[in-house]
Amino acid sequence: MASLKSIFFFIILLLGVYPQWTLATLPIQHWQTSSGARVFFIENHGLPILDIGIDFSAGSGADIPEKSGCANLTLKLLDLGAGGLSEDKISKSLADVGAELSIRFDPDRAGVLLRTLSNKNERSQALDIFFKVIQRPEFPEKVLERERARVISWLKEAETKPSYIANHTLTKMLYGSHPYGLRGSGEIDTLSRLKRKDLIDFYQSHYLAENSVISIMGDISRVEAAMIAETLSKDLPRGKTVKIIPSASKPVSNIKRIMHPASQSHILLGYLGLKRDDPDYYPLLVGNYILGGGGFASRLMEEIRQKRGLAYSVHSGFFPLKQSGPFQIGLQTKKDQSEKALMITQKVLANFVAKGPTEKELIAAKGNIIGGFPLRLDSNKKIMGYLAVIGFYKLPLTFLDDYVNAVDSVTVAQIKDAFQRRIPPEEMVAVVVGAIKKEKNN
Repeated sequence: MASLKSIFFFIILLLGVYPQWTLATLPIQHWQTSSGARVFFIENHGLPILDIGIDFSAGSGADIPEKSGCANLTLKLLDLGAGGLSEDKISKSLADVGAELSIRFDPDRAGVLLRTLSNKNERSQALDIFFKVIQRPEFPEKVLERERARVISWLKEAETKPSYIANHTLTKMLYGSHPYGLRGSGEIDTLSRLKRKDLIDFYQSHYLAENSVISIMGDISRVEAAMIAETLSKDLPRGKTVKIIPSASKPVSNIKRIMHPASQSHILLGYLGLKRDDPDYYPLLVGNYILGGGGFASRLMEEIRQKRGLAYSVHSGFFPLKQSGPFQIGLQTKKDQSEKALMITQKVLANFVAKGPTEKELIAAKGNIIGGFPLRLDSNKKIMGYLAVIGFYKLPLTFLDDYVNAVDSVTVAQIKDAFQRRIPPEEMVAVVVGAIKKEKNN
């Protein structure tokens, strides 16, 4: 029997044969199961593969401060004992048919994904395991203790690394007590207090049929997809309401300088950025490519690296969520250059916001974004990622088809207007880990 890995080679061959632009026009079918789950399906018989994902509003933003880390552990333990099967039995049963199970987790979502061969025998065994994992997790006490210890150990090590310190500090500066300010891993003290019942309660209140979004892509018919979605969602918990994540308040402008023995300073600047359905999505997307998202083509790279040699790399990016996700600029530099690098970064941002991009920069950015778009859709896995985002965030089913035209329609004036309204340079927060001076606030 061929495994999934043995057919990956054929994906590369097929992508060389079929025009990549056709991937963007694969029709998305959408319906709702009898239990209320929303289903998004792309039928594709090009390869004998079936991909299924199910997402819930059960990310780290669904935690409460005193039980921070519960959402993460709940997701981690789903396939470590379910439906009367041990974690070893689950793992072996999937491996026997060449199937793979994975998870995704962020402030908004907790998701489980299955990839399996689409022929009936292998598919049936993989789906049987998948259904048990999603619907009948057992959260064994010994497994909880082991996984809790692993997370705590990881967290203790992470807290010594400058990049982690910088990211966590910036997140707290941006979001404070907002749910997005909670650590996905949880805190050592909250993790230590979590009980098996906490995970069961979290599952029962967040892994709801009405709260689920099912993504399916691959070598099956619409009828088969409907049967799978119906079975996957029918025995999920029902009838409870998931809390809505509130809007975040604007952060208080501040710079934190933190001592660290690392040889380089890690610098991050941030502000509240985009929602997934934000009307400014495309002007900010294209504008960010010009500012710092376009690698060597970006202004920040030109000013920070190429002209002054202050950093090997500098980047900026928006991370859209249900509520305003972060806008972030990051770089590393020698400690004795950290203040100069921070000042130049602030200056480049302020100039970009005040004046906007040039027409030449805009034309080049559009060409690169549009030209690279097919590479974002060159595998089932990548398309599934978009399918899940479209479903979870209730984006238009035509999102992939509309993308290129939307990017191409962006103007210099729109970019300038969006950045001036949304990214005030004087209100940014920043953190320098590996500062020469002792920690202080400005």
